[in-house]
Amino acid sequence: MRIAIAALMISGAAICAAAQSGAAVKKNVREHAPAAAQEKGKPDKSKEAGEAQAGGTPTATPALKQNMREQNTRESETTAAQTAPAKSSAAAAVVRYSYEFSQPAFFIRHIVISHDENGRGEISFERKDNDVAIVDPIALSPAALVRVKALWDALRFMDSTASYQADKQFPHLGTMRLSMTRGEQSRVAEFNWTHDENASALVNEYRRVADQAIFIFNITLSRQNQPLEAPKLLDELDRLYKRNGLSDPQQLAPLLQELANDERIPLIARNHATRLLKQIQK
Repeated sequence: MRIAIAALMISGAAICAAAQSGAAVKKNVREHAPAAAQEKGKPDKSKEAGEAQAGGTPTATPALKQNMREQNTRESETTAAQTAPAKSSAAAAVVRYSYEFSQPAFFIRHIVISHDENGRGEISFERKDNDVAIVDPIALSPAALVRVKALWDALRFMDSTASYQADKQFPHLGTMRLSMTRGEQSRVAEFNWTHDENASALVNEYRRVADQAIFIFNITLSRQNQPLEAPKLLDELDRLYKRNGLSDPQQLAPLLQELANDERIPLIARNHATRLLKQIQK
């Protein structure tokens, strides 16, 4: 009986302990459930980040890019607006110079020289026996350009209204015209004789430019088609050189070197070219 009673007491204690343990487990489960529910109700930040990367949720990056594009566009428009007046003013400041001579009774009856501020332009001239004008490119040497521009500046051509024509007329010497354009401004002065030292010196400079350019044309034509004319042309060049009738003899040095070695022209012309070259290079 004692053994039976002890066994019953042990089993009863075990039952009570099991009951208490089950209640605790159930209680803990119920306590974790609301917490899980609360966690479930909160937004998943990692999921939101993934959706944002996938394009599901808009972020601030597109707006930032759009603002940058708008800012760049505004800056480009501002730069263009600032640059436009500078370009137009630069175009308005373009300067061109021109010299013209005409005398129908002369062998070279009409000459026109036109060039820019760098001395580059063209020359056209007409001969008495030909109605077709010969046009060639021209480039004033740096030394000649300095002299020419200094004379234009001395005349204050665009700002002056002076007439360079002398009281006495000499139409048989030919009519000369000086013209200049600067942007939309232009002025032309015409005379056949002048007492203005700067105007006279400027005309003489252009006459030297014309004589040198015409010689280059004639000797080039002679080498190609009329080699027997070369000695006469070299004699004419010699006279121009001795009376200071060339714009810049140094410009002719390469051409004279070619003439000295050109077997198409007579030997006398080649020797003459060699002598002139030595004189110019002294």
